[in-house]
Amino acid sequence: MIPEENPVCSVCIANYNGLEVIGAAVQSVYAQDCDFPVEIIIHDDASTDGSVDYIREKFPKVNLLTSDRNVGFCISNNRMVTQSKGEYILLLNNDAILFPNALSTLYDHANKKEDTSSILGLPQYNAVTGDLIDFGSLLDPFLNTIPNLSPKRTAVGMIIGACLWLRRSLWDELGGFLDFFQSMGEDIYLCCLARLWGYEVEIIQSSGFWHSVGNSFGGGKVVGNRLSTSKKRRPLSERNKSYVIALTYPPILFLLIYPVHLMLLLLEGLALSVLKGDPSLWQLIYWDCIRSQWRRRRILHQMRKEIQRCRRISERQFFKPFVFVHQKLLMLIKHGMPEIR
Repeated sequence: MIPEENPVCSVCIANYNGLEVIGAAVQSVYAQDCDFPVEIIIHDDASTDGSVDYIREKFPKVNLLTSDRNVGFCISNNRMVTQSKGEYILLLNNDAILFPNALSTLYDHANKKEDTSSILGLPQYNAVTGDLIDFGSLLDPFLNTIPNLSPKRTAVGMIIGACLWLRRSLWDELGGFLDFFQSMGEDIYLCCLARLWGYEVEIIQSSGFWHSVGNSFGGGKVVGNRLSTSKKRRPLSERNKSYVIALTYPPILFLLIYPVHLMLLLLEGLALSVLKGDPSLWQLIYWDCIRSQWRRRRILHQMRKEIQRCRRISERQFFKPFVFVHQKLLMLIKHGMPEIR
């Protein structure tokens, strides 16, 4: 990696209490086999584990931004991109480790295309086992992610925000992440918006990164053949997926899917609360999700009008990377009731 005043790429790493993992993430950027200048920006989101002192001591050349209060993944990344100097942006999780040729692979691919305005990602591997997790994700109609395991499929529904590359000008056009998302689902929003406006969301079937999945929010994965999530993660995930449907789905399928989505959430919440014997699940996760849609209805309506006004593709094109199954139901059948911590 060549650090210079005028970087081609700005690697943005959002950190919160990542003392045990942030070092490996930064070292993987410094170890990149690329012949263009790169800058590293870290936003520490009011960590309490000594992360700031560690970063200042071990990586003094990093552009370190600090926050007095915890603001979430979205605002952290928005702040870093605002400070960035690179033509390209790579959003990188603090628990992700890049393959040595990751940046050169992304850069070379981006510059081979006549239209370089695309969202790009790399194959994701489990940092513990080394197993392939996915080549990006497909989506079901309710925005549950489905791992793409086909090495031949490059057009995907979502590139995970743990390792997401795009041109800075495209980020600016899309408006970055929405602050009120806080964390979770922001990558789904950005990818759905980009595709709606006619830009590709593409996985590069080479190189890759290792990822400690679920490290930041706890859960969101299968552990010991059981679904695992948390009371911190689930409310944000369900709420923000609902926002994405409300904002980005083209008119006809929005009218069909959005009310069904909300109804299914209510039924799921009632069933889960009864089966788990925990009424707080209904209130904390599901009712709060429905209530948030109502409270923000005016701003969502106005944003939707502006977003849909810029739509450049048909409904059929928008839903190409979707699989019309209910992924959450399939996972429930396969793995049983989720553990919610």
